[in-house]
Amino acid sequence: MSQPRSGCNTWLQDLIQLHSTLPPSEDSADDPMAADNISEPHESYHEQVEGEYFDGGGNWSKDCEAEVTDYFPEPPLAFEEGYTFLSLFDTDENSIHCKMNLYYPFSSWKEWEVAAWLLHLGLSMGKIDSFLSLEMIKDLHLSFRSAKELRGRAEMLPGGPHWKSQVICTSHSTKTPVILYWRDPLECIASIFNHPLFHNRLDLTPCKVYSTSQKLSQVYTEWMTGQHAWDMQSALPHGATLLGVILSSDKTCITTLTGDRVAHPLLISLTNIHMNTRLKSSSNTFLLTALLPVPKFVHKNKRMKGVLQDWLVHQCLDIILEPLKSAAQLGVMMSDPIRCSHYCFTPLASYIANTPEAMMLACIGGKTSPVTMAMYKQFGDAFHHEPQTKSTTLAQLDIVHSHADPHNLEAFFHEAQKFRLNGVEKPFWSDWPLAEPSHFFTPESLHHIHKQFYDHDAQWIIIAVGESELDFQFLVLQPTTIYRHFHGGISKLKQVTGCCHRDIQRSIIALSADAMPPGIMTSVRALMHFHYLVQSPCIDDDNLARISAALDEFHANKHAIITAGVRRGKGNTTIDNWYIPKLELMQNIVPSIRSSGVISQWSADAMEHAHIMEVKNPARSTNNNSYDPQICRYLDRAGKCNRFDLAIGDDIDEDADVEIVAVEIPSRAQRPDQPRPITDYFTIAKMLQHKKAGSIPIPLCSFVVGRTALHLAYDPSIRNIGVDEVAIMFNLPDLRPALADFLHRKETSEHRLHAISGPRRAGPEAELPFDKLQVWFRICLQETEFHDAHEIRPAQTLNCAPPSGPWTSGCYDTVIIQTNAGQSWPTCGLSGHSVAQLRLLIWPIGKSGTPWSWEDQFITYLQ
Repeated sequence: MSQPRSGCNTWLQDLIQLHSTLPPSEDSADDPMAADNISEPHESYHEQVEGEYFDGGGNWSKDCEAEVTDYFPEPPLAFEEGYTFLSLFDTDENSIHCKMNLYYPFSSWKEWEVAAWLLHLGLSMGKIDSFLSLEMIKDLHLSFRSAKELRGRAEMLPGGPHWKSQVICTSHSTKTPVILYWRDPLECIASIFNHPLFHNRLDLTPCKVYSTSQKLSQVYTEWMTGQHAWDMQSALPHGATLLGVILSSDKTCITTLTGDRVAHPLLISLTNIHMNTRLKSSSNTFLLTALLPVPKFVHKNKRMKGVLQDWLVHQCLDIILEPLKSAAQLGVMMSDPIRCSHYCFTPLASYIANTPEAMMLACIGGKTSPVTMAMYKQFGDAFHHEPQTKSTTLAQLDIVHSHADPHNLEAFFHEAQKFRLNGVEKPFWSDWPLAEPSHFFTPESLHHIHKQFYDHDAQWIIIAVGESELDFQFLVLQPTTIYRHFHGGISKLKQVTGCCHRDIQRSIIALSADAMPPGIMTSVRALMHFHYLVQSPCIDDDNLARISAALDEFHANKHAIITAGVRRGKGNTTIDNWYIPKLELMQNIVPSIRSSGVISQWSADAMEHAHIMEVKNPARSTNNNSYDPQICRYLDRAGKCNRFDLAIGDDIDEDADVEIVAVEIPSRAQRPDQPRPITDYFTIAKMLQHKKAGSIPIPLCSFVVGRTALHLAYDPSIRNIGVDEVAIMFNLPDLRPALADFLHRKETSEHRLHAISGPRRAGPEAELPFDKLQVWFRICLQETEFHDAHEIRPAQTLNCAPPSGPWTSGCYDTVIIQTNAGQSWPTCGLSGHSVAQLRLLIWPIGKSGTPWSWEDQFITYLQ
């Protein structure tokens, strides 16, 4: 996978190199869009990669880049006289009241805080009335006394895109009227593009990034670094801004255990938002723009009911997306967060969907690839088939139209099947400029990688190794904090999530390595290697060669899986073919990365979370009748509250030219639906370093070593205990001699790091400059992302607890320790490192009156 960025250049050289790659300003006097107040924005991801991180001594250092960036020669133009998020509130009908009372229609901040808390809880009106009827709450003298009044005041708040409803006429009858609930997707895009929290998190200029100045290897990250964005920008007028539209749809159940109520939400977002921000569920970058109807058609042929549903989906999408198609054709003026207007075009960049949904949207019949011309008998081929282009599909539909009347549904479907089409008369993307199905159906990791692994790879391994043996191997693994422990094995798992898939992938190869035939292990290991490589957030041409080689290795050895009979189907019957749609879609991953950037940015995890926040949670607050209008009303009210909370918050400075650290909705009180933020121990360690000596106790409980921050609780698990008592409690009979040898080595050696283990030279009665210890049972480690030293990962807990309760032998986690100062992680891999068990974490308490040089450091015992 991609190695970390080089640190050989100086900070000044990086700035000079970056400045030299920017295209020179062009005279726009002859341009029809020219104006005196035009600028050329280069707010790009690669201009913001320079940053700071801790060096080995815990000090802040500058990170240096060896990458070279070529921006599109005609960058988008930015005009003045735009509008900001806050200026929209001045146009509201109640803005005159807000001049007298900032929190109108609420009387004060405290009242708004109570109201927002109640509205975000998702309580029923009856429960809210019950809460407001409490005598203590009445003493607050709130301006609202019932849930109806509360929601009425919430409805008075300034809103965003408005919801609409439309009755859809269908050619065949349905059991219930077909009503489409939607809001203008162009207004949704404008709302996202203008959001103040995404300032400095937008890419507006396509670019090509190279790993070296020789430009021998191109680097792919965001969508703007791919060829597709470059080609789209080339097709737009000079100075236009490219806003890549992301769509996602999938049916989801909105009832639990009972009923068959299903929703079909359509989500929308922008590719211009940095993927690190877009993929965070707390960013709210995906907006619900429509609830597609899911009616039950009346038809004697069951297959035709499915065709009619497909027709209806495309018909509704055609209605909903018409504003975006018009903007992609003619352009539209939109304002960014800093009051600059842009001449924007909105082509479809990505449609995130699972395989059945993608086939329906591509108008492709069953057992056919939605992105290539391959049919099911070709899914196992070891090469990439010809792309399924727009022109090909539309030409096939023209032939179908010439042979059958679309009003004769069964005849039209019969003719469409000859071309392996699903019988839809007019695809929604047919008149969308620059929309190409083979490009906008981007691979995504949740279904194409993780679910594919569990449905196929894991099942092959289970059969090859044996259910009981593999389950036992997972059982005896020591549990690790934050990761799931499969105490019952994996062969009988039900309702498996993507997080579960990832936890299984971390260890299944190592656990089954010696129990499988070599051919099966080689093929499965190659496929696992492929899976991990394609999930990298930064991939260059060299990595693409490795990805292709891993997939080729699988295809070269996959015959061993068929020969061993471990590929099984329903009823445990042996399958001797490779009719796996996701296997064929893997051939599209490398072309997609070159075209649209890395596939990790298209993960459906964010969409699955959006389904919960945008559909399922609102559905729980309904009366279980007519879900769609109540969901829309709930979202409209919640959107107004969120926008109002953001507007009156004290964390927004629209004139500040700094990057916003958090994209969560700012609020003084924690909302019930807000996630807990990640604690930044790097920043805590930096603050502690700058404290005045003597103002805080030592040793510091938060400190940094290299690219790792370590944090211990202020209060130890054991505050005062003797050395020999600790040796007995933790079953470490050589603790005293080990401490004596360690202190002697530190006094006589100049090396900061040394090898672990070795013979004990001190005796069991060795004298130590301390008698008492403070002991900690756990320590938190926080690292930066492998591919980006500026992204902080959640902290992980390491345990070193003595025997107690179910842990009869203690709970000691395994760690990787650096033993050679000249070889550091991740530059040198595991060279110069050792694998050890963390057995003890202590701070010695020096004897009174005895000189003691280690009072500001902790000591660990590793085995």
